[in-house]
Amino acid sequence: MKWTGILLVVILCGFVARAQDTNTSTTTATNQASAPDQIYAALTNSLAIETNVTENTRELSLQDCIQLTLQHNIELQIDRYNPQIALLNLKGAYAPYDPTAAFSGQHNHSESGPVFLGTNIIGGTTSDQDSFNTSLGGLTPLGTTYRFSGSTADTVQNNGLTRKGNAGAQAGVSVTQPLLKNFWIDGTRLVIRVDKNRLKYSQLQLKLQLMQTITALEQSYYDLIYFRENVVVQQKAAEQTDQLVSENKKKLEVGAMAELELAAAEAQAAQNRAAIIAARSLLGTQERVLKLYITDQFTQWADVSVVPTGELLAVKHDFNRQESWRKALAQRPEYQQAKLDAERQGIQLKFDFNQLFPELDVFGTYGYNGSGNVFSGALYDVQQQNLPFYSFGGQISLPLANIGPRNTYKSDKVAMQQLVLGVKKQERDILIGIDNDIGTLQADYDSVQATHAQRLYEEQALDAEHKKLENGKSTTYQVVLIQRDLTAARGAEIQALDTYNRHLAQLSLDEGTTLERLNIDFEVK
Repeated sequence: MKWTGILLVVILCGFVARAQDTNTSTTTATNQASAPDQIYAALTNSLAIETNVTENTRELSLQDCIQLTLQHNIELQIDRYNPQIALLNLKGAYAPYDPTAAFSGQHNHSESGPVFLGTNIIGGTTSDQDSFNTSLGGLTPLGTTYRFSGSTADTVQNNGLTRKGNAGAQAGVSVTQPLLKNFWIDGTRLVIRVDKNRLKYSQLQLKLQLMQTITALEQSYYDLIYFRENVVVQQKAAEQTDQLVSENKKKLEVGAMAELELAAAEAQAAQNRAAIIAARSLLGTQERVLKLYITDQFTQWADVSVVPTGELLAVKHDFNRQESWRKALAQRPEYQQAKLDAERQGIQLKFDFNQLFPELDVFGTYGYNGSGNVFSGALYDVQQQNLPFYSFGGQISLPLANIGPRNTYKSDKVAMQQLVLGVKKQERDILIGIDNDIGTLQADYDSVQATHAQRLYEEQALDAEHKKLENGKSTTYQVVLIQRDLTAARGAEIQALDTYNRHLAQLSLDEGTTLERLNIDFEVK
């Protein structure tokens, strides 16, 4: 609104000057010219104040920004935890293989009253028993369950006349092995294999996030260069109108130009000043966008003006579609993740198939007994292995309908076919995406060349129009129009350069070569 008001005042002053009586034209012209001069001087001084503000600047190359992003980007810091979580989940999946040890001890006391047999009385008895049990059992990766056990019991009976002791001990091992269901894969092995798969998946996800973040950073860096160059373009436009206004003032003073010509130049100058302010605002916004990637402490960067040291260049590339396709299918994390999803489903399908079989298990037990009047005697018998015991056998469990496992297997088999098609779709999208990238980049390079030629033409046209104006064969309005065209051409050229470099970064992302191209070592610890 400020600049619109100034523009209206300038134009109004020009119309008022033309309405004055011709007899007082000299005095009136002087008075009317002073108002636009004051307004334009205020604009110029205001801009000078803004441009002379001392800024806290920091020059950064693209590699500097990448290093800061790797160290301080919040999103990457968050995503780095995912592989760690997946690794801990995998380690936890081995918990069923941990042996379990158990120990117990117990004392039993029992008393019975006297028994009357005719005239005879048999006294009551007191019985005390101490028993101890221990075991160690678990599961093996072959699905075998085992249990080592040992027990002892010492019983003492006292009927008032005699005291009798009896001790027993036992040590042995029991084993159960499935032969069909749960033989080549069971629930524990299913979880372990899936967790291994998900660990690889999470590592690829971190790599993908890193590649996407670095690509977005790189594109933001190019945009920042563009917006800084755009400020320069607008400043050059303002300098040209400044010079035009100055020349028109001199001509007006000697009566060689109408006041409306000066008003047109000053109006364009006001527009250029507004364009500078708008360009600086966009530059500030883009600086904040870049800071989102390079810092996790925004307050420390809030007053820092980031100055990119890089340039927008149009380096011609000879694109090889077949080579780009090969790289993408070998390195794209999304494609590898799609394969891992199909692999995980294959693991689930293998488990489902195994659950269709009957449960056929064989088992066996072997150990030694011991007995004596006291603990030591019973334990000695066990140690001598004089009293062995053993058993073996088998058991089968066959569901008659088996509806649940059969339909689960069929459902997961269909899901597997769906995931395989998903991998093919991912491959198709990758190939088409790269093909589009190459076509776009070829058009972008042509656009850079065209906008460069257009900018050179507009510079020559403006120089020629200035010469015509000096010879009285043109008007200020025509010069202003060509100045606008030159400003637009300069903006289009740097915009084309920015677009070309942004799309190069996108092609690298689609090829999966972002980290390799920028010399970033990716390793998950």
